[in-house]
This record gives sequence, C-alpha cells and structure tokens, in this order.
Amino acid sequence: MNAYVLIDSTTMLRRSLRRMRRYPSLTFFIAAIPVVLLLLFVFVLGGTLGAGLGAAGGAVPGGAAGDREVYLAYVIPGILLMTVVGTGQGTAISVAMDMTAGIIARFRTMAIARAAVLGGHVLGSLIQTALAMAIVVVVAVLVGFRPTTDPPQWLAAAGLLVLVGLAVSWLSVGMGMATGSVETASNVPMILILLLFLSSAFVPTGTMPEPLRWFAEHQPFTPIAETLRGLLFGTPFGDDGIVAVAWCVAISIAAALWALRLYERMPQRTPA
Repeated sequence: MNAYVLIDSTTMLRRSLRRMRRYPSLTFFIAAIPVVLLLLFVFVLGGTLGAGLGAAGGAVPGGAAGDREVYLAYVIPGILLMTVVGTGQGTAISVAMDMTAGIIARFRTMAIARAAVLGGHVLGSLIQTALAMAIVVVVAVLVGFRPTTDPPQWLAAAGLLVLVGLAVSWLSVGMGMATGSVETASNVPMILILLLFLSSAFVPTGTMPEPLRWFAEHQPFTPIAETLRGLLFGTPFGDDGIVAVAWCVAISIAAALWALRLYERMPQRTPA
C-alpha cells in the first residue's frame, strides 16, 4: 500500500511541476511581493525603524553597523515567512481550480491514493516555496543580508522554514477545498498575512497595545520569527524554538486531516 502511495504521489508531483513550468511567472510573482516589501522596509523605513528597535525592547541582531542594517537583520525572518505565506495562497488557488474544473472528481473515481492527490499539491508547493525563497535570499544578500551565525544554525533555520512551508501548504490545500470558487480561495489565505503582520516579524511586540501584544505573543508566527532571528543572527530565543516546531507540527497534522476529510466528503462533480 505504501508503495502505491509513493508512486501516486510522484505522479501527482510531476503534474504540479508541469504546471509550475507552464506558468513560471507565478513563482516570480510570489517572490516579487516579499522583495518589494524588503526594499520598502529597508530603504524607506529602515532608518527610522532600526533606530527604534532598542528602545522598543526588541532583540536587536548583532553585527550590524547602522540603523538600516539593524532593521534589515531584524526584518529578514518576516520577509522569508511572507514568501512562504504567498506560496500558500498560490496553492489554495491551484486546489480550487482543480475542484471547480472537476479534475478532483475524476481522480476520486480512479485507483489513486487519496493522500497522493493532495500530497502532490503540498510537495509542489514546497518546491515552489524553495524557488521563491532563493530569489528573495539573493536580493536580500545584494542589499546587505549577512547572517552572523554558523552553517549548522543556517541549516536549522532552513529546516524550520520547511516545517512552516509544510504547515502552510496543508492549511492552504484545506482552504482551497473548503471554498466554493477560485476567487474565494485567493482571498482566504490573506488571513495568514494578517497574522504575520500581527506578530514580531516586522516590529517588536513591545510596541503594541496590551491586548494586541498578548495576541501577538501567543500566535504561531511570533515564536517562529524569533527562532529564525536567533538562528540567523544569534539573538536569544529561549523556548521559542520548541514552541515554533510544536506549532508547525500541530498545524500540519490538523490541516492534513482536515483536507483529507474534505476530500472524502466532497460531492462528486463532473466537468461542465
């Protein structure tokens, strides 16, 4: 049974990769928004925001000379997470397109492992995330991004980003299946972008009003951002690493079960 799941997943992954090759502009578009935000935050707002980091009580990354460089180091985790979330939006749209076109209904009538149909979207999303992330990192290096830790910490940060991508991908697959149209599927993942802005990804939580600060400190993106910041620049992150991994694993499992349940309960449709 496991061999069939692996073979079917590989087939579905090839389908996702062909779609990526057919629409390469989608990957560049996913990377374009984080790149624009990076340039905006660093070159337009970086001087002011960097100067206020220490006074706001944020963990200021070491090794940066000026205010703009300080904020560049601080905001990099948020930009990387924005790339992951943007890929999730594309995944939700792809799944919704399959649902409305009736291809999922065809798959359900065939001897294909149910996990493979959705897993192909997830694996394709992870690959697309990696490609978009590579573009963002190259631009970040060009504008001055320089991690101050060692390669093992860089690998740990990459591993955490993979876990985040897995959680966001499964959640986006569920969102794409739960919505009734492509238009709705393109909007629902915007909730994740809102959560990202309501975290410590772009500003320290100490600058927020008390109720919002409590929410920011107890949602997934804050411990994830703090862990990435610590792994890349050596800032202290305490138990945030464990909390970040726990959030990613819990969301991945819950979202995968949700998506598979929707797949089983989805009424059989035929293409128009």
